[in-house]
Amino acid sequence: MSHVIDFVNVSTAGLESSPVAEALAGLRANEARYFTNKYKIEYATVPASEKPDLVAWLERILKEERGLEFASPILEVADVVVEDEKAGTITWPEFYFESGLVINVLWTQAEGGKRAVGFKLSQGMDVPAELEAAGFKFARQKSKLAGEIRGSFFVIKGDY
Repeated sequence: MSHVIDFVNVSTAGLESSPVAEALAGLRANEARYFTNKYKIEYATVPASEKPDLVAWLERILKEERGLEFASPILEVADVVVEDEKAGTITWPEFYFESGLVINVLWTQAEGGKRAVGFKLSQGMDVPAELEAAGFKFARQKSKLAGEIRGSFFVIKGDY
């Protein structure tokens, strides 16, 4: 069952099992604010169990592109599709992990469009061993909703 994320009244609903639930909820609210303000869409999440095909798609990209597999379970998924004036249709799902990690996949539908995987770390969580071992470096960003967000990404080379 989906629920719309309110970025004014931040809730940990669906994220309670995370050791950084409040920070992860703030990060989720930050994402909801971004998509609402930039694309005028309603940002909603569902339990990961409701989107097994999307989770499998992410896992395939991570494994084939960078050999990454995460031990932490995915709690929620936001299945976002936006229309951008310049880029056209963009599939932009986001995955919320129990550890506090958020992964998004930016997939421009147009041939030759941008395709990348982004990682965001909730405030208070350590860099996952999987990303540390792979040598990812993280930039820092401040957010009123999420505190300090650390982020990194890689460009997708394959076709999924």
